[in-house]
Amino acid sequence: MMKLAIANKAYSSWSLRPWMLMTMLEIPFEEDVIPLDTPEFRTRVHAYGAGNTVPILVDGDVVVWESLAIVEHLAERFPERGVWPADPKARAHARAISNEMHAGFRALRSACPMNVRKQHPARDRDVSIMKDVGRIRHLWNEARERYGEGGPFLYGAFSAADAMYAPVVTRLVTYSLPVDDVCRAYMDAVLGTPAFRAWHAAAMKEPWTVAHDEADEPVIGPFPLPA
Repeated sequence: MMKLAIANKAYSSWSLRPWMLMTMLEIPFEEDVIPLDTPEFRTRVHAYGAGNTVPILVDGDVVVWESLAIVEHLAERFPERGVWPADPKARAHARAISNEMHAGFRALRSACPMNVRKQHPARDRDVSIMKDVGRIRHLWNEARERYGEGGPFLYGAFSAADAMYAPVVTRLVTYSLPVDDVCRAYMDAVLGTPAFRAWHAAAMKEPWTVAHDEADEPVIGPFPLPA
């Protein structure tokens, strides 16, 4: 069985991506949770011999790190599971927006780190953050309009693109950032999956915290899940 090394479920956006994809597509794996900001983190990560951070996928004698590289490895290993959309145009679009996620939206990712335990009230955010949010809303609306028939996710059925954007969904909720009705429905679909609910339940039970969890920002309640 494959092994996936991840960090805390409360905070690790990059870990959520392959974990959610493999869970949603029923690809069996064993997880190894390595808590962030602890003395053991570097030692345990370095033991895999694959970079300096998580996630790391071990598939027999193959070791893959970086979320998008893991996604592509899974697409090759399990072509029947629908890691990417079957339609060539949808697949090309899905790969493009996933790469944009991997390389971009730095303002949002820096200022609004993932935290699936809390929700902060809406407030004025830096223009660079709102530019990222606007671009994300545009991409989601475009995917849903062009390719979203047949299901509630970006390309109908759940795919790697949804896994890549799942942490963004959580950020928009955690920081009460503005979205339109199409995006809200999509976000509810992601947050309502059994996979995300299981991830969230585990995150709520974790004993660890990190520095940004103590940020001086009001909290209006726990992270809300759709009914």
